[in-house]
Amino acid sequence: MEIIALLLGIFGIGTGAGFWVIRNLYYICQPSEVLIFAGNRTQIADGKEVGYRLVKGGSSIQVPLLERAFRMDLTNMIIELRVSNAYSKGGIPLTVEGVANIKIAGEEPTIHNAIERLLGKSRKDIEQLAKETLEGNLRGVLASLTPEQVNEDKIAFAKILLEEAEDDLEKLGLVLDNLQIKNISDEVRYLDSIGRKQQAELLRDARIAEAKARAQSIIQASENERVTSLRRIERDLQVAKAEAERRVRDALTKRAAVVAEVESVVGSEVARVQAEVAVQTERIKQVENQLQADVVAPAEAECKRAIAKARGDAARIVEDGKAQAAGTKRLAESWKTAGSSAREIFLLQKLEPLLKTMAAGVPEVEVQNLTVIDAQNGSNVTKMASFLEQLRQATGVDVAKVVGNLPQGKVISDTTQHQG
Repeated sequence: MEIIALLLGIFGIGTGAGFWVIRNLYYICQPSEVLIFAGNRTQIADGKEVGYRLVKGGSSIQVPLLERAFRMDLTNMIIELRVSNAYSKGGIPLTVEGVANIKIAGEEPTIHNAIERLLGKSRKDIEQLAKETLEGNLRGVLASLTPEQVNEDKIAFAKILLEEAEDDLEKLGLVLDNLQIKNISDEVRYLDSIGRKQQAELLRDARIAEAKARAQSIIQASENERVTSLRRIERDLQVAKAEAERRVRDALTKRAAVVAEVESVVGSEVARVQAEVAVQTERIKQVENQLQADVVAPAEAECKRAIAKARGDAARIVEDGKAQAAGTKRLAESWKTAGSSAREIFLLQKLEPLLKTMAAGVPEVEVQNLTVIDAQNGSNVTKMASFLEQLRQATGVDVAKVVGNLPQGKVISDTTQHQG
């Protein structure tokens, strides 16, 4: 019984000691932290000896009396940055606001810098140290850039700041995960003027781009309309060609039927005309015979009669001409023989029928004057003058005046006809 009690006592003591060790000396390292057991010297990766050992992830037991355990938080620290009146290149004071994500380095060899400089400091102290370091770097970067460069490309500005602050933070054992510039301003409103200028330029560029886009749109619309019109015309042309081809095919299809129909009509018409030709030929012969009997034969007889009559009339005319020629010849001979009295003789010959005609038409007149001319002892001219005077007194007709008005050719013609 005593042995059992002894064993139970020893077991209880061991269990209590184990529980105490686990409770006070056994450490579990979280993924977001690192355990530092200070007291024993260890050799790091570069061959240098340090007075601590690191445990990152997993667990470890602290050596009693020889080691002291520390925990170092590796989670992010958000630091608000604000730099006022930081002079940029060109002497323009700027105010820059930003935010940075910083954490303690968890990888060698930077973590050794963090252990040496930050172990035992509170998280607030570490954030203040990182903030002051970043603000100093920020002022240095601003002094090397113009306000235009700072304002135009904040990403490039943040990148330059990261590169500038990386070495300083690495010496402190810190790592800058991210840096964002939230706002950049100045009290002299220099950036506002730049912004207005840029805004005006942007507005100008936007209007130019809009005008170009509108012009391009109009050009494109015109081009589309042209292409559409060309396609429409081509379509209409194809439709017209198709319609023309269809009509040609229809015409070619109907041509044989139309030709056959026309040929049949023409054939029948030719047969009718041929038959009519025979009838008309006989009718022509009949008409020719009838014309021969009714027109040609009488015309030939009338022609022969007219020829005979014309020949008779011609013979008579010839004989009359010969007689008139002979009479004219005898008249000329008589005129020549009569000498200067031929004219008076000719007039007396012509006056006889004229006086008869005139006397027949003159009523009884009363004699007013009487002229006595010796017609017995005078010459032929005296006798003629006496006769003419008597005639004028009796009838009122002045024969000498009438004869004087007659043309010479008329007198000779009338003489020739009278003699004939």
